[in-house]
Amino acid sequence: MNTLFKDVFGVFKFAEGLYAGIRKVLVPPKAYSWQTFIYLSVFSWVVSYFAIGYIKDIIAFFGWLFLIAGTAWYTTEDPLRVPGTFMPVGAVITGFLVSVFAFGDQQDVITPRTIVFWPTISALITAIPEFIEGNDTDAKARIPKPEDRQRIIILVASSMLLSCWIQFHFVMNNWFQEYPSLQADTFQTSTVIVSTEKRLKIPRNGAIILEKLQPIVVEEIAKRPWSEVEKWLIPKKDIESRVVTLGRGEIQKNLVKYEEKELWRVEPRVANTKSGYILDLLSIWMGPSSNPRGYYLKKSCRIEPVAATSNSDNKITVAEIECDRGSKLFAGSPPPQAGEEQGKNQ
Repeated sequence: MNTLFKDVFGVFKFAEGLYAGIRKVLVPPKAYSWQTFIYLSVFSWVVSYFAIGYIKDIIAFFGWLFLIAGTAWYTTEDPLRVPGTFMPVGAVITGFLVSVFAFGDQQDVITPRTIVFWPTISALITAIPEFIEGNDTDAKARIPKPEDRQRIIILVASSMLLSCWIQFHFVMNNWFQEYPSLQADTFQTSTVIVSTEKRLKIPRNGAIILEKLQPIVVEEIAKRPWSEVEKWLIPKKDIESRVVTLGRGEIQKNLVKYEEKELWRVEPRVANTKSGYILDLLSIWMGPSSNPRGYYLKKSCRIEPVAATSNSDNKITVAEIECDRGSKLFAGSPPPQAGEEQGKNQ
């Protein structure tokens, strides 16, 4: 029985201690305290929810200020330092709130700029008290001691360097989203880029251009009279203009969501064979590359004359075209046109 009373008494004592701890945190000891600022921030956000127009923004603005002030006050009463530095953990938390307040928006509270400026703002918040001496009622500016200046400079400079590397991460990530064909390149000699994923063998966007262009070219050639096809193929300037125009249309249609659409171009190459022609469709990358001469993709189509029967049962010669199933990747500049090559040899 005594044991039961002791257990019950212990539970009540624990509950009393828990209540006292919660009350100490939630109930401000005086009006001028960090709890007051936190409550004011909560009150401001509740009121702003029911407000409209610019009044809502003004109330929310003060709600952020109260939250930042209350958090900074609470986390600096008994500061816990970041290991290896004199930066309080409270400065890191306050810096995050300031960064969200300054660079966030209603759609995305945490934006890339929020993360980028977070370390630098935290370092500046840590450094500000070093330039102030006195208490809350009697404070004045001062110049830190030489030994303090050194650690302040190191802390701020290191935080700015960290911000630069975070910004570099977002820049590279954005590049690979807008210019995915860069991932097909190799950066083995780079001092700042380390490949963490398997390198793509063929840039997908370059292959898509040729895949979409091929059926259009096939439709214009297949089953047409051989004489018309030869007129379409032999004048090099005519076919080049036609294929370039078709290719530009497919690029704008299929790569509309990528900035790299301006860095691709399409060109044809026509060569004679014993039985007909070889039409090479090239998608050429004009963007940055580890190879000074860049690279290009090629899809070859073989065009040959075949005998066919017309509607009037007359034998005519039409064109038959067969293209490679996939595209091939080549490093270096694309081969010159037949006319250009002859001009160089002369």
